[in-house]
Amino acid sequence: MEENKQNTGNKGKTFPLPPKKGAKNSAWKRWVKFIWIGLIAVILGISGLFFAVSQGFLGEMPDVKELENPDIYVASQIYSSDGVLLGKFEKEKTQPIQYKDLPPYLIYALQAKEDERFKEHSGIDLKSILRAVRYGGDRGGGSTITQQLAKLLFTKEPSKNPVKRAIQKLKEWVVAVSLEKRYTKEEIITLYFNKFDFTYNANGVEMASKIYFNKTTSQLTLPEAAVFVSMLEAPIANNPLRNPDRAKRRRDVVLSQMLETGYVDQATYDKAVATPITTDYRPIKNITDDYSAYYKFYLKKEIDNYLTDYEKETGKKLNLFKDGLKIYVTLDSKMQKYAEESIKEHLTDLQKRFDAEQRGRKNRPFYYLNDQQANKIMMQAVKRTGRYKQLNRAGVSEDSILMEFRKPIKMSRFTWAGEEEVEMSPWDSIRWHKQIAQAGLMSMVPGTGEIKAWVGGIDWQHFQYDHIKQGKRQVGSTFKPFVYATAIMKLGLTPCSTISNASFNKGSYHVPGRGGMLTLKDALAHSQNPVALRLAEMTGTQSVIQTARDLGVTEEISTSLPMALGASDITIYEMLGAYSTFANYGNYNKPEMIWRIEDVNGRVIKEVISEPKEVMNPNYAYTMIELMKGVAQYGTASGELGRRGVSKNIEIAAKTGTTQNNSDGWFMGITPKLATGAWVGWEDRATHFFGTGEGQGAKMALPIWAIFMKKVWADKSLKISPDDKFVKPLDWKDGCSNLQGLSGGYGDDGGLQTIDDLKNPRPADTGPKNNSGKKEENVNEHLNTSEDIDFNK
Repeated sequence: MEENKQNTGNKGKTFPLPPKKGAKNSAWKRWVKFIWIGLIAVILGISGLFFAVSQGFLGEMPDVKELENPDIYVASQIYSSDGVLLGKFEKEKTQPIQYKDLPPYLIYALQAKEDERFKEHSGIDLKSILRAVRYGGDRGGGSTITQQLAKLLFTKEPSKNPVKRAIQKLKEWVVAVSLEKRYTKEEIITLYFNKFDFTYNANGVEMASKIYFNKTTSQLTLPEAAVFVSMLEAPIANNPLRNPDRAKRRRDVVLSQMLETGYVDQATYDKAVATPITTDYRPIKNITDDYSAYYKFYLKKEIDNYLTDYEKETGKKLNLFKDGLKIYVTLDSKMQKYAEESIKEHLTDLQKRFDAEQRGRKNRPFYYLNDQQANKIMMQAVKRTGRYKQLNRAGVSEDSILMEFRKPIKMSRFTWAGEEEVEMSPWDSIRWHKQIAQAGLMSMVPGTGEIKAWVGGIDWQHFQYDHIKQGKRQVGSTFKPFVYATAIMKLGLTPCSTISNASFNKGSYHVPGRGGMLTLKDALAHSQNPVALRLAEMTGTQSVIQTARDLGVTEEISTSLPMALGASDITIYEMLGAYSTFANYGNYNKPEMIWRIEDVNGRVIKEVISEPKEVMNPNYAYTMIELMKGVAQYGTASGELGRRGVSKNIEIAAKTGTTQNNSDGWFMGITPKLATGAWVGWEDRATHFFGTGEGQGAKMALPIWAIFMKKVWADKSLKISPDDKFVKPLDWKDGCSNLQGLSGGYGDDGGLQTIDDLKNPRPADTGPKNNSGKKEENVNEHLNTSEDIDFNK
């Protein structure tokens, strides 16, 4: 009974059962299984990611085979319309060196500084990555030599976006592993030294040795070899020609790492560190011709577009630099040569006159700018240089960067007598090149749109900016024919219709006139501003803009009345295409340089066929030819054409153009078989001649045209004669007869007058001096100088 009570008292209570055998083991196994699944997932994920990268799913991958034998690739050739080989599209030339010719010190320095375990890893070195993170790169970067070689195969700069940069790094790793499989360690080192760009056109270590030290690579000393290895991390910042002090500091870092890793002993190290860097600079000009580079710059863009379309249509990808294409262009080799000669002949003389005017001026070459404004322009140029961008990315302070720009270094500068080797600061180099006159000339056949000559600048080595298609400058009075054409079409005017030349007033806008009534032909011949403004007001500026659009002008054009005087920035390319329409009976042809592209086997890839577009009645177009003949016969161009030996009996439809403060000089000249446009100016619009006597388009640009055309006329093989005549449409009537030019003439264009000009007239200076009372607007910030080019690499 007692026992039962006890049992009854415990009723409802539960006791834990002893754990089953193996339960703890099951939980542990589940964790182990989870870890293995996670590890396998990570491995598969990483493998999948590397596979995706290697297959180009995350962006195009470089071709590793390019390193094997670059000589097997066939350069694409450019043939002129007269069958002359004008040039080639080919990879930059280098002078490859073999491993046996690399001095041991150069190899040891490379391994000590960049990759001390180079012989041990397979392309990626985790220890190097951790060391780079720990020491901030002072004891070598995280990339192996193989990774750095892989990086050279990519043409794009490292992205600042962390995600994109991570993808770029993955690509480098994939390529590095691929390189390690394909090449021996010795071959990788050789390829790296042959591929690296040491700047100053030093492509590869052999060319670098000759340019910097005037010797072969095999003759390099230990300190010189250490200099080149230090440049691998920063070829601009550690450049001995530009930054000798920094170059020595970084060279000594390389030497100290060679000491630490046992490649040199203490005595050798001490001697090497005590050796100053002594360069023997021997510049090598770029393989690209100075003038041809400008049309090749445009030509490459056009070809790339056609090749992209070809790939979309056929799925076949062609490479301009490797696949031996044949490009047949419309350029005439003789006309191209004459155009280049004409620019050099005139600008050599023009530059002397400009330099004489600038001599002794404190603010040379700027006018109407105070010191603060001039310094602003200079700083804009400094910040466009590769040198500034590189130092800025490296975290160097603004003050320190400016100190670097003030230090004299060895460099080449442009002169019309030839390239000059000097020692000057980058700051002074920029200022020097800003005073050099720039020019552009394009010539085309009005009836077909074929471009016959294209000179986009004066020297590609120093000024890598094309003034034909890339550059946009204020066009001044060369815009007026668009206004006159609109008035002829909309208002039914004829060459002898008369318009008031009295002062033009519109609100606060006032443009002085000479009074009286002028025929359209006389008004355009003497480029009278009030007449152009009245015509634009009568037709409406929107109608004028539409005419310009129909004639192929795509640039932005203001709707305010000063647009009639050429306030807009337009390219020579578009201006000449528009003018050619007048000589082609009102049919617009897009200017074209490419005739046909063939592959290496002669199969046609692209044939460019001109498709003329009728934009105005032939009678209207010929009326414009008649109007513009007056410019050459007795107007703003007649005097200079006569001085240049161009007869008044030659039929020339022309227009001069001079912009505000003489910043731009234009001349557009059409003959029956050839239309040619020329522009002359400077990099900045604050740089110009003081007076319109020297700064007008008739003095700055017209002489280039005259020199060029006289050469063309003299070459009978071109079949362009000064006796050629414009053909009138059968039903054309001028509406008047016995047109007479104004006696005495009015001289130059008068330049562009805007509301701002008249509210703030420029100071009444009596001669060239340092003027600082007027703010210069519309500074051209696009043209590169030699400073930009040297430091862009």
